[in-house]
Formats: sequence, structure tokens, C-alpha cells
Amino acid sequence: MKKILFLALVLFFACGRGKKYHDSEGQAALQSEEMREIQDFQDNLNKTFKNPETSPLPDRYRKDFEGLEFFPADTTYRVVATFKRTPDAQPFYMPTNTGEKTIEVVYGIASFELNGVSHQLEIYQTPALMTQPQYKNYLFLPFLDDTNGTETYGGGRYIDMTIPKGDTIVIDFNRAYNPYCVYNKKYSCPLVPRQNYLRTKVRAGVKAFELE
Repeated sequence: MKKILFLALVLFFACGRGKKYHDSEGQAALQSEEMREIQDFQDNLNKTFKNPETSPLPDRYRKDFEGLEFFPADTTYRVVATFKRTPDAQPFYMPTNTGEKTIEVVYGIASFELNGVSHQLEIYQTPALMTQPQYKNYLFLPFLDDTNGTETYGGGRYIDMTIPKGDTIVIDFNRAYNPYCVYNKKYSCPLVPRQNYLRTKVRAGVKAFELE
């Protein structure tokens, strides 16, 4: 009887250790995949800036361009937010740095925790883009945070997103990039609404840029 009980305990703890091992292994694989996605984003953004057909940089600056400066990739800045759609929201005019205005609508509100603090962000849809097949699921997330004006551009940064299927949405701040008007004054860039100010330092994504 004692031998049977001993074997049962051995099997129990062995299975427990095995499950824990596989869970850790799966988590490590997921994190590795997320890190690869962040690196791919950075590589593709640099390719865009080096390509004369797609770069926002003036020719005189692009020829010496080697790459943007990013914060180190950090998956803690990849959050799964609760997403509440706002189907009754009315279109509004969002001002830009050039004095023009773009028509936007609040598609939904994302709620999440970051750096131990609860936050909410409005996520927008641009009606003018909805008629184009490649942008029919496009969402726009501009935000401000406590790194603006020091480590990052003072006017805030953007994240491109797509419409999620469920009631959650992944926000990867490692994909945050600067408005194109940072690199070239010919661009008209939407100004980040004040309600999208995060009262924390988002040390992820593209850093501040200065034309030398």
C-alpha cells in the first residue's frame, strides 16, 4: 500500500513538473516570436526610409541615412487591451500641424494596464480610407506619453492597427513611430488628442529624430 502511494506521489509531481516545463517552453517560444515580429517591424521601417519611392526624408538627408533609433525591443510594452467598440460615435475634425483637418471617428476604446497603471486610449478610423480595400480594416492610434520632448518626439507618436475580431485588441508599443512631419515639413500630420495622453513613460518604439 505504501509503495502504491509513493508511486502515485512520484507520478503526480513528475506530471506537475512536466506541465510546468512545457508551459515555460511555450511561453519562451511565444516571446521569441514576438521579438522577431518587433525586429521585422524595425527592419521594414528602415527599408521604407531608405527607399526613395517611400521615404519621407528629403533626398539630401536620405543619402546618408543609416537607420532610425529604437528603444530596445521589450515585450512588456505589448499589451492585450479590453476593446469596447463605439458604433454610435460621430465623425469629428482632427487638427493637423499644417492647420488642415482630417475627418476621424472613434472606432473603440482600449483599456489596459501598463507600468502598473490603468490606462484608456481612443482608437480611430478614417472614413476616407474605408473605401480603399487595403485600408478597410485599418485603425489609427496616436498617443502621448511622458517621454515626449526628451527621449521621443514632443508631439507624440502613432501606431497602425487593424480591426480585431473579438473584444480584445493587442497594442504593441514597440511599433510606435514618429509622424512623417518630423522628417519633412511637407507632410500634414494629425495632432494627438489630449485624451490619448498616457501618464507613464513608454520606452518602446522609435526614439526622437533630429535632422543634422
